[in-house]
Amino acid sequence: MPTPTKLFLIDAYALIYRSYYAFIRNPRINSKGQNTSAVLGFVNTLEEVIGREQPTHLGVAFDPAGRTFRHEVYPDYKAQREKTPEDILTVVPYIKAIVQAYHIPLLEVPGFEADDVIGTLATEAARQGIDVYMMTPDKDYGQLVGDHVWMYRPRHSGGFELMGAAEVVAKYGLSSTGQVIDLLGLMGDSADNIPGCPGVGEKTAVRLLSEFGDIDNLLAHTDRLKGALRRRVEEHAEDIRFSRFLATIKTDVPIELRLDELACTEPDLEALGRLFDELEFRSLLRKVTERVRPTAAKGHAPQAVQLDLFAAAAAPEKPIFSTADDPSVATTPALRAFDEIRCHYELIDTEDDRQCIYQYLRTRPLLAFDTETTSVEPMRARLVGMSFCAEPGVAYYVPVPADEGEAQHVVDTFRPLLEDSAIAKVGQNIKYDMIVIGHYGVRLAGPLHDTMLAHYVLQPELRHNMDYLAEVYLGYRTIHIDELIGTRGKPQRNMAELSPAEVYRYAAEDADVTLQLWQVLQEELRRQGMEQLYLEVEMPLVPVLVDMESAGVRLDTEALGQTSQLFNARLSQIEEQIYDAAGTRFNIASPRQVGEILFERLRVDDRPRKTKTGQYVTNEEVLESLRTKHPVVGLILDHRGLKKLVGTYVDALPQLINPATGRVHTSFNQAVTATGRLSSSGPNLQNIPVRDADGKEIRKAFIADDGCRFLSADYSQVELRLMAHLSQDAHLVEAFLSDQDIHAATAARIYGIPIDEVTRDMRRKAKTANFGIIYGISAFGLAERMGVSRAEARELIEGYFATYPGVKAYMDRCIAQAREQGYVTTLMGRKRYLPDINSRNATVRGYAERNAINAPIQGTAADIIKVAMARISRRFREEGLRAKMLLQVHDELNFSVPLDECERVEAIVVSEMEGAAALCVPLRVDAGWGDNWLQAH
Repeated sequence: MPTPTKLFLIDAYALIYRSYYAFIRNPRINSKGQNTSAVLGFVNTLEEVIGREQPTHLGVAFDPAGRTFRHEVYPDYKAQREKTPEDILTVVPYIKAIVQAYHIPLLEVPGFEADDVIGTLATEAARQGIDVYMMTPDKDYGQLVGDHVWMYRPRHSGGFELMGAAEVVAKYGLSSTGQVIDLLGLMGDSADNIPGCPGVGEKTAVRLLSEFGDIDNLLAHTDRLKGALRRRVEEHAEDIRFSRFLATIKTDVPIELRLDELACTEPDLEALGRLFDELEFRSLLRKVTERVRPTAAKGHAPQAVQLDLFAAAAAPEKPIFSTADDPSVATTPALRAFDEIRCHYELIDTEDDRQCIYQYLRTRPLLAFDTETTSVEPMRARLVGMSFCAEPGVAYYVPVPADEGEAQHVVDTFRPLLEDSAIAKVGQNIKYDMIVIGHYGVRLAGPLHDTMLAHYVLQPELRHNMDYLAEVYLGYRTIHIDELIGTRGKPQRNMAELSPAEVYRYAAEDADVTLQLWQVLQEELRRQGMEQLYLEVEMPLVPVLVDMESAGVRLDTEALGQTSQLFNARLSQIEEQIYDAAGTRFNIASPRQVGEILFERLRVDDRPRKTKTGQYVTNEEVLESLRTKHPVVGLILDHRGLKKLVGTYVDALPQLINPATGRVHTSFNQAVTATGRLSSSGPNLQNIPVRDADGKEIRKAFIADDGCRFLSADYSQVELRLMAHLSQDAHLVEAFLSDQDIHAATAARIYGIPIDEVTRDMRRKAKTANFGIIYGISAFGLAERMGVSRAEARELIEGYFATYPGVKAYMDRCIAQAREQGYVTTLMGRKRYLPDINSRNATVRGYAERNAINAPIQGTAADIIKVAMARISRRFREEGLRAKMLLQVHDELNFSVPLDECERVEAIVVSEMEGAAALCVPLRVDAGWGDNWLQAH
């Protein structure tokens, strides 16, 4: 039976824009500085569609380069849109070349948009009984849906939504898909600058169409309308008709449906390989090849040379693995196997072989080390095996038995090697391995290196996992973990459930790849002048974080239980207040219902924002801007904030206590934020509110160890002090040198009054300006934050810059530097790349400019506290102190300190924190003591 024809028509620019903005806060930048987000998203989506839906025919429609017929009749068509970002313009030729390499036709007709081209081809194909799937997120296409024609919409959350006629009419509340045109004609389209009828939104338009059927009947019977609505419809009748014309997708574009040219064929893998290689998409060609030629993609590479390292010993009769032999490892023109570098992987599972390997490794100056375990959480993980590599292409895997005594014996065999300070160790996320091996009483020693951190220093905004790094720097595809234990979302095997024979190739490869990555990355660190930051800031912090995560922190679960009862009672009270203020009961947790209450029932905003699906936007930013418009808004915000605290901390923290230690062990992430700051997870302690009463209730539950007190040491206004140093503004420097209240001093200068006449409100505004301006805040943002008019905010900013002209000069220098070299740096040399700094898109460029101003300040603050942490830890160790560093949160360090060490520890902590960097103004630290975090802070 012949395969039924299945035609997919893709709206190219809709998909390109969607891909670009999906990565806007974390763009994909290659080593040439190209923003490849749009290309990567486009190709991945194309591959997903081809693999999932297996179309028989496929075409990609592009908008023309010049004006369309709509522009000719309406010059303001799409006139309000920002110009296409140059990061999109520069990659469109790549996308077109890739589409052609796939042997997919490019569909483009001068004078007509992609919508019209797709509309024409879809209509003709449907007439011939061919099933057509229009791939686009654009709701306008709903007017084309009917027999044999569907919309295939990418979801924001991933995957796709198939919409036939029933789904379209249900989504918009219409009686037929033909009414979509009338709906658009009435409500207009702000994205395309289509006017519609003023004051008629989607719900009103749907109601009118439900009553009148279409626009023509509505305009013929406006006498049935009442009040302002009748007046608006009658006054804008021509606008409504014209809007319907503009929104109508044409189905008679001069283009023929040629199924033979649209038929899907095998892509040109060689051409794709060249394009992907140029764009640095290391894994995409493998992905395409495995789909197109699954057998060829898993073919054998040439036999690798195997090395006999133990000529004196009998050759063990156990598997010896070369990646070149393994049919499960894909090799493509873009990704090579290790046949070029003599690959020898060996399973070491007898006492004699362990001793033999140990003696060999003790002679090597550098060792790559990796662990296989039962869990991704190091404090809950049991060791399954260890892998070692001391020269490229030669690696060994040592299984560790499940029995605790036998496991300890195997680990102890290698203890002198692991604790030898003369042998350098390198790992990929070596902190994890150090914590795990620490469970067996081993403290990894020697010069320590981490390929993840090396790459983080070089390219902070990219991915740092080993599979990605191997593809980028070695051109090699590793064995992926899901090939061993299965994919997420499906039943997975634990590493301990696998036999050593199943694991050793994967594990040995990890150590081998890590060693080879370090050889590449250490040279790159030198070449880019980043070696000092890596060696003096990042790596000394690793053992400190190992100790902090291993120590964990105690919780007062009884106090948390009381807090839970208190917060839940308050939630119930706030709910009743919300219902009273709104005049009705509704689901407060539903953004849709909240939107309907605020914008339809209470009308707190005349022009509410909507998503592309027509749902009201009710996020925190929107609600904060409306807080003064109605009492219910503030109550909803209070409810959301309190509910988040309950779910994220109050009720969740007791569940995170490790039963083996009785403590919570957060993970400090060293390679996540682009600024250089640490983040934490499991739990995330960075987001506990610092100043409000609810956040304080949670901090009360973090307590010191028995016989200890809780010490909190917090940098005072570190970012403002850094602004003074970086800007060298005379007035700002003077204020800090004379130890003035910086916010009062700022207010006094702005308002031109003596400092003792500054009111509390003046100081508050000056404080907001002080902290806001170092983040590049606008007059609009400052007005929103302070609750004042934009005029007053603008005057405050102008007064601020007049008071501190050096600050304005510094901000201008940062932006100019970023525009010239593409990045800014911290005092310690950390780079923040800003690829969008020269964008023509004002929104995108503004975001980059704000980062250019703040990144040197925030990044230097991050560097300073990292240096301080390492110095404090070293002092504790040198002086034999039992105090423990527990937590790092923003600019604050927390400790559990034995009673007899309190005075000495405070002196060390304050001294090392204040001495972590030499600035032209002093660093200051506030230290406090208590039985818990709240009391100490």
